Amino acid sequence: MRTPMVVANWKMHGRLAEARELAQAVRDGLKRPRGVEVAICPPFTALAAVAEVLAGSPLMLGAQNCHWEESGAFTGEVSPAMLAELGCRLVVLGHSERRHSSRETDEEIRRKVAAALRHRLQPVLCVGETAEERRQGLTFTVVEGQLRAGLAGLPAEDLVRCTIAYEPVWAIGTGLTATPSQAAEVHGYLRGLLSELGSKESAQAIRILYGGSVKPDNAGSFAQEPEIDGALVGGASLQAASFITIAKKSAAKSGASKE
Repeated sequence: MRTPMVVANWKMHGRLAEARELAQAVRDGLKRPRGVEVAICPPFTALAAVAEVLAGSPLMLGAQNCHWEESGAFTGEVSPAMLAELGCRLVVLGHSERRHSSRETDEEIRRKVAAALRHRLQPVLCVGETAEERRQGLTFTVVEGQLRAGLAGLPAEDLVRCTIAYEPVWAIGTGLTATPSQAAEVHGYLRGLLSELGSKESAQAIRILYGGSVKPDNAGSFAQEPEIDGALVGGASLQAASFITIAKKSAAKSGASKE
């Protein structure tokens, strides 16, 4: 059975004092998580501070993006080697806000995924369609293209080190949410694609998270879907109580409770 994972994406929120306070509250509320893995992805400027707070706890530190080169003349960028040095264990890549606002291409995201793996970071590769693409019936076409491009060229042993996050763009920060059955349908399709890219066994080992206005009151319904392996949480992760509740409800999928 795949252990669920819940990832907090703080986006561009949290100065140092705020980041420490929020990280401490989440850490204290999830002292001994069972049945779920939990990661916090603060802004780059707060990574070191949050790393100190999480030291010695079971909670993982993650980042929201990285460059594909280890070093070089890339003003304003952060390399996977720098993230690993800070103690990051995972990195979110291809988030819709990066794809659309920052115009990141599939090829750039592919290079980032490969670079993260080289530095022993777990890539959380995000895929998802816009509202217009869904209206046109292109959901499967879009997520397939993003998935195949992001994982292109990876050997089977690297595929199983990746996590996928399905985040319908129309459900991010809009208050709209895909129904559990809508999300599960896409997750099942993605898992079938992963079987083609690797094997049925490797596809069953890869976690596919749902992201898109996940909140305490809907997290439990998503957790009940066999194909949904946790959540990538945006706005609700900025409130410790909300994020802790989501983590606990996600853990309930495996029959575990958390303290």
